[in-house]
Amino acid sequence: MKGRTRSKFWRVKCACGNEQNIFAAASTAVNCLVCSAPLTTARGGTAVLAEKATLVKTLE
Repeated sequence: MKGRTRSKFWRVKCACGNEQNIFAAASTAVNCLVCSAPLTTARGGTAVLAEKATLVKTLE
């Protein structure tokens, strides 16, 4: 029997306009690949979005 995964990914948009997929439970800070601005900070179990990042979609 196949179980459903509980892992989630987020599509996050940076202030520069770049969109990228990140793991919702990232254990390290994630930066934008284009402008190197911080998108998330690590907070134990889940990542927290930075000020200039916006959540576009939750992917499963």
